[in-house]
Amino acid sequence: MDNGGQNTHNVFSMNQNASHSGFAPLAQLEAYWEALRGGRLMPNRSEIDPRGIEQALEYSFIVERIAPGIARLRIAGSHLSDLMGMEVRGMPLTSFITPGSRRQLSDILEEVFETPATCTLQLHSEQTAGMPPLEARMVLMPLKSDLGDVSRILGALVSVGESGRSPRRFDVTRTSLRPIVTDGSSVDLPRRAPVAKPKTPSTAPGFNEPRAQFKSDIPRQRAPYLRLVKSDD
Repeated sequence: MDNGGQNTHNVFSMNQNASHSGFAPLAQLEAYWEALRGGRLMPNRSEIDPRGIEQALEYSFIVERIAPGIARLRIAGSHLSDLMGMEVRGMPLTSFITPGSRRQLSDILEEVFETPATCTLQLHSEQTAGMPPLEARMVLMPLKSDLGDVSRILGALVSVGESGRSPRRFDVTRTSLRPIVTDGSSVDLPRRAPVAKPKTPSTAPGFNEPRAQFKSDIPRQRAPYLRLVKSDD
């Protein structure tokens, strides 16, 4: 992708996440994703169980790819809503990013989906009136949908410190993009696959995607019926 001749993926040590105890939920989510995928490229969306990431749940999210470079939040923990001061489900992930860094995040989302790869982002929010400077980290890890395509991302956004007034938006200061390596036994990702059997709903609230309810457009009392027509012809 065009980046104006600049290297937008400045690699930084993964130990930077562990160097501050406030970012520990990122490590838990990454370990959970790695354990689920095993030797495959990535886990399925249907395999994600919130009970396996209890300590990271409030920071976690799942986004759906709806267009190139655009991913919408389907599920989001309470920490993300606190940063924005509102419910964030349905909003694009770029809502947390300043306008100057949104193109960079869009490019990263495409690389995570298409390579596929995982990515860690280092974020910074400048100090303004009522808003102290704020450091944050984000991780992005791809998932297969029930159709077998790569159209979901499991991620987390963690900020450390007093957030002050909302909404808070961040500049992307550093990124680490890592193509996924398998054990050699995995096959190529199918672009279309049979719909997977639905899993048993989790008992943990707040992390299940809303299910659409069926409603007929024709009132029952006005529904058409069969009528016998006799003809002597």
